[in-house]
Amino acid sequence: MQKPTPLDIEIILDPKRYIVSETDEKGKITYCNDYFKEVAGYTDEELIGKSHNVIRHPDMPKVVFKLLWETISQGKNINAIVKNLAKDGRYYWVFTEFESRRDSDTHKIIGYTAHRKIVSKHIIAIISELYKELLNIEKTEGVEASEKYLNDFMHEKGDDISFANIMEEIHRFY
Repeated sequence: MQKPTPLDIEIILDPKRYIVSETDEKGKITYCNDYFKEVAGYTDEELIGKSHNVIRHPDMPKVVFKLLWETISQGKNINAIVKNLAKDGRYYWVFTEFESRRDSDTHKIIGYTAHRKIVSKHIIAIISELYKELLNIEKTEGVEASEKYLNDFMHEKGDDISFANIMEEIHRFY
């Protein structure tokens, strides 16, 4: 599936609805609710079995997904603010709660669930500036340098701030 060309047109989300998807342990989509399909503009046939990065917007730094995968693959839940790309090229920002799903017998991770909701404009303004800086660093110096910048940024905010914490703190207090 070819990625759409991004447009500078935002999709306005319904604050009363959640976008929900589930993936297997490798990130292949196994379920998406109707609101996910409505907002992203894809059908079940275009989504089920495909990598979840089908909706990844090029404005998103790779380091964000690196840290997300490191966290959820350890069975830890995490929240993140993500800019997604719809099939028609428009975009939408979401606050996403990622949860690991485990087999009830073996307790092995069998997949992930993501619940997404609307993000306020002032939070988007804060996080989009950070993401722009991370993306610029990735383009010139690579993902490792971007991760170092993010770690330094988090350290400035507090000694015990992690990527997961900073997403929650930004969403809660800004």
